[in-house]
Amino acid sequence: MRSGILLYGPPAAGKDTVTTALAALDARYVPFRRLKVGSGKSAGYRMGTAAQLADLEVSGDVIYRNERYGNVYVVDRPGLDKAFESGMVPVVHLGQVAGVEQVAALSGVRWVCVLLWCSRTSTAERSRRRGDTDTTARLAAWDATREDLASYPQAGWEVQVDTGAVTPQEAAQQIDAFVRSAAPQP
Repeated sequence: MRSGILLYGPPAAGKDTVTTALAALDARYVPFRRLKVGSGKSAGYRMGTAAQLADLEVSGDVIYRNERYGNVYVVDRPGLDKAFESGMVPVVHLGQVAGVEQVAALSGVRWVCVLLWCSRTSTAERSRRRGDTDTTARLAAWDATREDLASYPQAGWEVQVDTGAVTPQEAAQQIDAFVRSAAPQP
């Protein structure tokens, strides 16, 4: 069975940083680059067009899509299939519980659901430090994530990490330890 990690959390909770630490810990961990239709930051995404998105929707290959910051972000079946090649463990970043639920429901994959959290103040500070020009929108997204989180049972998170209290390397070690303990034994 294939394995993957779903990292859920508000903006600036450390999803990119923890994913980098996971990849440094074990090369099997690879960031899943969601398809992004829109503008702005392109690093970490596969930039696409509205026509590509329409084709994915017609073929039933959109697993989850959301709109935020004036863009569309997509977890797609062909992208995930490619990410799973050669026994890799994709790390998918999500900011909505609906996304966690829809991706986790994908058959044939053992997903580890991880809640990365940080305070609203940390989101503001981190957003400013990394040079975001839309910190206000990211704080609104933090608020929406907090409300969204209330709809998901705490037991649904197999690993919970306060990124304001641990280093990215410690967070990666916690996640890796759980992934290894949850892996099917031969």
